[in-house]
Amino acid sequence: MTAPVIGVLALQGDVREHVGALVGVGADARPVRRPGELDAVDGLVIPGGESTTISKLVDIFEMREPIDKRIAAGMPVYGSCAGMIMLATEVLDGRPDQRGFAGIEMTVRRNAFGRQVDSFEAPVEIAGVGGAAFHAVFIRAPWVERVGPGVEVLGRVTDSPTGDRIVAVRQGNLLATSFHPELTGDLRLHRYFVDLVRAA
Repeated sequence: MTAPVIGVLALQGDVREHVGALVGVGADARPVRRPGELDAVDGLVIPGGESTTISKLVDIFEMREPIDKRIAAGMPVYGSCAGMIMLATEVLDGRPDQRGFAGIEMTVRRNAFGRQVDSFEAPVEIAGVGGAAFHAVFIRAPWVERVGPGVEVLGRVTDSPTGDRIVAVRQGNLLATSFHPELTGDLRLHRYFVDLVRAA
């Protein structure tokens, strides 16, 4: 079976870690910074980082319209942490000029769990992914406050400083998590996404 080609949006954030995780589950993974590079991929990862910075860089590198078009055409996309914010239709506590791709019908609260010093780790079970709960790493992470009728809640964190929160969702070919699986060595979520890309 030919390895799916999956790009990692390489404007800011955990690019190298996501590339390594994708390669580890059999994908042909590569950084993507330009529209021509986006044309060559079957799926895209939007990594963690700083969502307002990513939003600005998407415009500077002229990537907004190409990514919007590919999402509308059904390209699978996975967003982790800031990537989740970039995929949301509504962002609370963001900057007024911050714009994402509005792919998943959800309301996300930016930096919901607190600042860098409030980062934490907790177990999260993900629907559709077998095995033990993920050891999830939350760093200045968002949470999901509301989802639309077409959004499947895949995971919640119950052992967090603020109680029970939605931290993993899927809508069609779009997947998002509040946490950073690329930092843990647990490749199950990346394998789940690669399988989604193959199916698409």
